[in-house]
Amino acid sequence: MACKKFLKIIAVINILLALFTNIYIHLYPSLSPIACSWWEPNYNSEKCKAPQHFNTTYDRISFTFNKLIQDINKHYFQPSDANLGNGIKDKSGKREDIHLLAFGDPQINGVWPSTKYRSRLDMFGNDYYLGHIYTTMTKRLRPSHVVVMGDLFSSQWIGDYEFYKRTMRYVKRLFPNSITNKVDELKMLVSKEHDEEGHYKTDWDKFAKNIFLTQKNHLIDAEDTLVDHFKFGYENVYKWNENDTFLFLNMTGNHDIGYGGDATWQHMSRWHDIFGHDNFYIEYEKQTDHPWRIVSVNSMLLDGPPLEDTFRDITWEFLYQVFERNFNGSTILLTHIPLAKKEGLCVDGPFFKYYPNEYEDEPYKSGLLRSQNHLSQETTDKLLNLVFHNGKPGIILTGHDHEGCETYYNMYRSKKRDDPENIASVRWTCEKEIDPKSDYHIKEVTVKSMMGHYGGNTGLVTGHFDGENWQWYYTVCPFTVQHIWWISKISLILAGFFVSLLIVV
Repeated sequence: MACKKFLKIIAVINILLALFTNIYIHLYPSLSPIACSWWEPNYNSEKCKAPQHFNTTYDRISFTFNKLIQDINKHYFQPSDANLGNGIKDKSGKREDIHLLAFGDPQINGVWPSTKYRSRLDMFGNDYYLGHIYTTMTKRLRPSHVVVMGDLFSSQWIGDYEFYKRTMRYVKRLFPNSITNKVDELKMLVSKEHDEEGHYKTDWDKFAKNIFLTQKNHLIDAEDTLVDHFKFGYENVYKWNENDTFLFLNMTGNHDIGYGGDATWQHMSRWHDIFGHDNFYIEYEKQTDHPWRIVSVNSMLLDGPPLEDTFRDITWEFLYQVFERNFNGSTILLTHIPLAKKEGLCVDGPFFKYYPNEYEDEPYKSGLLRSQNHLSQETTDKLLNLVFHNGKPGIILTGHDHEGCETYYNMYRSKKRDDPENIASVRWTCEKEIDPKSDYHIKEVTVKSMMGHYGGNTGLVTGHFDGENWQWYYTVCPFTVQHIWWISKISLILAGFFVSLLIVV
């Protein structure tokens, strides 16, 4: 009897633990309605403070409960494409907001023959932990766009086959339907590009020859731009495939292709094989009064000295052509490495590291860029001038610094007195607040990592058209550390085990 009573106590404890933890992990966006909801004029401010009508705890609980009911109704009882925010007008003629989810630096590790079984289990659980965040947030909030801010994988120093295996985990466990190619098409890729053992191996020599041929054709045909040859531009793309419900974008990170001094033809070739362009823009509603665009730039190839000058030249040419399009709308700029800023504004301070001038291990890398926390000030100024030249409101999303950060780049114009044409010079400074004396400002958000160690975060970007311009708002929705996710699964298993044991006993 004492044994059965003890089993009952253990079973009840596990049932309660499983109940509460599983309720939380599946409903957490609705339980934090301010941070985990799209911006709305009636209760959000730019700083994401609580609504003014929250005068009592009852008001907050009532608001949270009502939001939970709304989310459940939308999730379970409305069509899957309902309330899709894509910046166009709905049936009533109201302009919908733009809804973008940003996931920072998942950095999934690889499994090797020497990997211990506990580490294998940790990685297995981590895949599904990250996948749970993605699935929960997309189902609950129904975004128009989703972007992973680079560093999909944990190291660029892996072979092609390992890159392919991590990609398969990425699209099966973490982010289903997250790349233009479906899983079956990835398998077809192996049938075309493989080594003697039948494993995926990128044909980087062919990739390099195509790049050089494209550059040569560009020089011959002066009427076309280099960007046109590479087909970097898209227009009004809301999904890559017919059955998708939103547009998924993958960005390069230093752990995917390496920093400028590391990025090889092999790195770039396999990225293009599987994930597509490393530089691209998408323009929306260009012929209307509310145009906007996404510009994604491979920021590892902006500074230098690089290993391959060709990559850097193409990246800058891409930005020059983006500038020359004279786009007259708002811009979301995506770049993995944050822009230049002084010490103390974010967790990561200014930092550049270069390979030694006489690097014996890999002599061809001597003196090249090895790592960086931010872009250089010169690169930052050029990038901002090229992308935000029209003075329209916009937002910058970056990754790299796992702790997350929010700053503003204030722009100042001044006339050069010693210039006979009195040409205006432009300088940008980064601060925590908007300088009211600045001529223009743009917000930079470093998206906090979604890794369990940092709390499993999701960035929510809302674009709201106020009748004249798009205005941009950002909130951070935290999940929980990975231990809580593990507890929810283990306690559910144990609860089932002890209940079954009690039935037998």
